Amino acid sequence: MVLLIKGGCIVNPVKGSEETGDILVEDGKIVKIGQDIPLPERTDGSSGEAVTVKVINAKGKTVAPGLVDVHVHFRDPGFTYKEDIMSGAAAAAKGGFTTVVLMANTKPPVDNEETLRYVLEKGAQTGIHVETCANITVGMKGKELTDMDGLAKAGAVGFTDDGMPLLDEELVKRAYETAAKVGKPLSFHEENPEFIRNNGINAGRASAHFGIGGSDRQAEIQMVKRDLALAEGTGAEISIQHISTKEAVELVREAKKRNPHIHAEAAPHHFTLTEEAAIKYGTLAKMNPPLREETDRKAIIKGLQDGTIDMIATDHAPHSKEEKEKAITEAPSGIIGLETALSLGIRELVEKGYLTMAELIGRMSWQPARFYRLDAGYLAEGGPADMVIFDSKELWKAEKFVSKSSNSPFTGEWLPGTIYYTICNGRVVYEKGQED
Repeated sequence: MVLLIKGGCIVNPVKGSEETGDILVEDGKIVKIGQDIPLPERTDGSSGEAVTVKVINAKGKTVAPGLVDVHVHFRDPGFTYKEDIMSGAAAAAKGGFTTVVLMANTKPPVDNEETLRYVLEKGAQTGIHVETCANITVGMKGKELTDMDGLAKAGAVGFTDDGMPLLDEELVKRAYETAAKVGKPLSFHEENPEFIRNNGINAGRASAHFGIGGSDRQAEIQMVKRDLALAEGTGAEISIQHISTKEAVELVREAKKRNPHIHAEAAPHHFTLTEEAAIKYGTLAKMNPPLREETDRKAIIKGLQDGTIDMIATDHAPHSKEEKEKAITEAPSGIIGLETALSLGIRELVEKGYLTMAELIGRMSWQPARFYRLDAGYLAEGGPADMVIFDSKELWKAEKFVSKSSNSPFTGEWLPGTIYYTICNGRVVYEKGQED
C-alpha cells in the first residue's frame, strides 16, 4: 500500500508547528514530508505484484500523528458484554487513536503472563497498536507485588492497579524501586476510601442533591501528596491518573520542580464538566474520581497549559445500559471517551484559546507515547505511518457509538472535529462513513 496525503495542515507536536504539505507513505512508514510530492514511479512491490496507491485529498483538514490513549478499559477478559478488545479498538480508530494502553483490572486481572499474552495476542489482531499494563499487585489486593520483571519481559508496557488505590506505603516504596530497575512506569489511581462514603459523586453540591455522602476531595489530595513524596529519589517514572482537584494539580506542579520523573494525566470530562453535570445527567456523569467544582476544572486546564499535566487520557470506561440505569449509589462509575476525546479537546481547549492545536495533539499523542516509551505520537520521515486526518471546524453528532456501550453525558451533542481517516501502519483503519 502506498498512500499520498495531499495538502493537509500537518501538525508536528514535537516542534510545535503547523504547516501545509504532503506526506508519502510506503510499507507502513513515512518516506517523505514536503511540498508537491509526486506519486512514486515504482508501482510494483518487491515480489513484482502491483502496489495499491491511494491518494487522500487533505486540503482544509488537519493531518496529525495518530492519537495515543494511555488509559482505557476494554473489559477483556471477563466483562466483554461491556466492551472487548476488538470493539474497543474499533472505537479507538473512529476516535483517531492508533495506540492504546489498556488498564489491567480485568477478570482475571493482568497479574500473570498467561492473561498478559491473551490480551496482547488479541490486540495484535485489531489493526491498531494495543498495548497493556500489568498489575502492580497480585489480584489487585494491594498486598504483594507481581513479578514485575517477568511481566515487563513478557510485554507489559507499565504497571497499575487502576481502579484500586495502594494503601500500603512500604509496598508502594518497593513498587517504585522495582519499577525503576525494570525500566517501566507506574500509574496510580489516587482515591483514599477513608474519605469516601459513596464513590463517583463529589462531596458537595452533587452529593447534597442526591442525599448521599459522596467522595471528598481529600480522598485524592491525601494520596497524591503521599505518593509524590514517596517517589522522590527513587528514579521511578510515575503518573498521577485522571487528576480531578486543584490541590492535586498544585502538588504535581511543585513536585515536578524537584523530580523530573513525575507526570500526570487529565481526562476530557474533567476539563469539560463539573459536578453540575452529575446533577443533570445522574449516573451518566458518575465517575471515579468524580466531577468536581469549576475552580478544579479551571485548575486542570491551567495544568495542561503550563505542562504540569503532560497527558490527556480518556479513562474510557464502558458499562451496559442496564448497569447505568441503576440507582446513583448502585450504578458503576465511568463513561466512554474514545470517540469524543479529540472533539472535546478542540472545543474546550483550542477553540477557547487555552492550547494551540499542536499543543493539544502533543498532549494526546507525543507526550503519552514518551511516558510509556512507545514509538508513536510524531510525524517524521522514517517514522511510523500512524495518523489521524480531521476537520477541526466541521461538526458531527455524538451518537451511534462504535463502542459496545453508550454511557456518555455527551450523547446527542454536536461537536467539532469530524474525523475523516485514521491510518495505522500505513493502512486506513477508519474512514468517515464506513460505519453507516
